[in-house]
Amino acid sequence: MNVHPEPTTVAITGGARGIGRATAEACLRAGMSVAIGDVDGALAEAVAAELSGTVVGLPVDVRDPESFERFLARAEALLGPLDVLVNNAGVGPIGPFADELPDVTQRTLDVNLGGVLTGTRLALRRFLPHGHGHVVNLASSAGQIAPAGGATYAATKHAVVGFTRAIRAEIRGTGVRTTIVMPGLIRTEMISGFEKPFGTRIVGPEAVAAAIVDAIRHGREEVFVPRELGPVARLVAGTPPAIADRIKRVMKVDDVMSKPDSPARAAYRQRVGQGISEVRR
Repeated sequence: MNVHPEPTTVAITGGARGIGRATAEACLRAGMSVAIGDVDGALAEAVAAELSGTVVGLPVDVRDPESFERFLARAEALLGPLDVLVNNAGVGPIGPFADELPDVTQRTLDVNLGGVLTGTRLALRRFLPHGHGHVVNLASSAGQIAPAGGATYAATKHAVVGFTRAIRAEIRGTGVRTTIVMPGLIRTEMISGFEKPFGTRIVGPEAVAAAIVDAIRHGREEVFVPRELGPVARLVAGTPPAIADRIKRVMKVDDVMSKPDSPARAAYRQRVGQGISEVRR
């Protein structure tokens, strides 16, 4: 696979914590300029002040197209033309779908899917006229494996995969690239209290960040983290239901989100309920 010229300016949504912050740090180490966007603008500014390199922290609510446009425009005014957008912002409510409140469902759709669609549209309008740019969309292995207890989350991440594959087809030959990143269980606040499935690893957000930087450099189109999760996810997604369900039972996949440790998850639930830090991975 050919190595593409390394971009210089990267914007990251949900960039003040977890995978987003780790990605900002990895991009800075790689010599890139970084705009950290977060619904908590003050935290984004504070994180940017802690990091070394050319970095700014800016507010962005990915649910609001005008806010998203302001974020990208401000990033370009401060850092120069954008080369990469990492659509990382996401929320992960869990529990039986029948018990899920409609506003939680809508917020998950608006952040996890709506934010990706909006960001991709705004980025493509910048990239396509110049024949250069890269959109990195964070999906999840849950979008392929579909664990019980995470129906809305899995739906949004499955949609991100399908959407990004369609965009890849639309822009083929333009010089603009896309990457889908599908993490498994990543050691962030989002998986607090989750059960660990059999035969898989929990890795830190720095592993996802490294995969994103590698995808930016080498043009990788679809990436699982950890890498060995890919064959499992593809097997579950691509086999008949009886076989897929048997694999999930053996690995105890459906226990991950449906049997959480509720006390361990209290802090994350509170953050989601407060509407501040829910819009990031």
